[in-house]
Amino acid sequence: MSESAERPQLKIYRASEAPSLMEAGCMTMESMSDVQKAGISQAVEAGYLEGDEIKVLTDMPGFCVIHAWLKRDYPLMRHTHDADCMYYIVAGSIKFGTEELGPRDCFFVPSGVPYTYTPGPDGVEILEFRHKPSFNFVNLSHGERYWEKAVETCAANRDAWKEAVPPTQK
Repeated sequence: MSESAERPQLKIYRASEAPSLMEAGCMTMESMSDVQKAGISQAVEAGYLEGDEIKVLTDMPGFCVIHAWLKRDYPLMRHTHDADCMYYIVAGSIKFGTEELGPRDCFFVPSGVPYTYTPGPDGVEILEFRHKPSFNFVNLSHGERYWEKAVETCAANRDAWKEAVPPTQK
């Protein structure tokens, strides 16, 4: 193999051309319990998919960059991934445990560490940086009560989520 074939070449990645997370196929969902499957199904019916927009900006060996826009009150499941991830908040805010984080704040989640966060009143635009081109998603939200609340939250926010504007456009 020639040296130029081994080295990465300069390339531009345009957000307008970025596939959604599911279209890109870089994240695999691990098996879920019947309660989780039913909960997700009910949440989707109540508007869950209106609450986020997630695009894979780049997915190449050694670099995966994802832009996620999670809208106000979006019920992000407690979960883990099999890849380390550095998160950078572009705009908006989150509540991460007891911490409030905003623009230009970062946080690191090692592989296998359970986490969740709650988008603030304007939602959050966040960049996710991983060194693995693919990763998994292990849903740790097992309880029926969690799913009941998530469905209520989706139903209460569905219309507002449809009309929401990203924090960077406010």
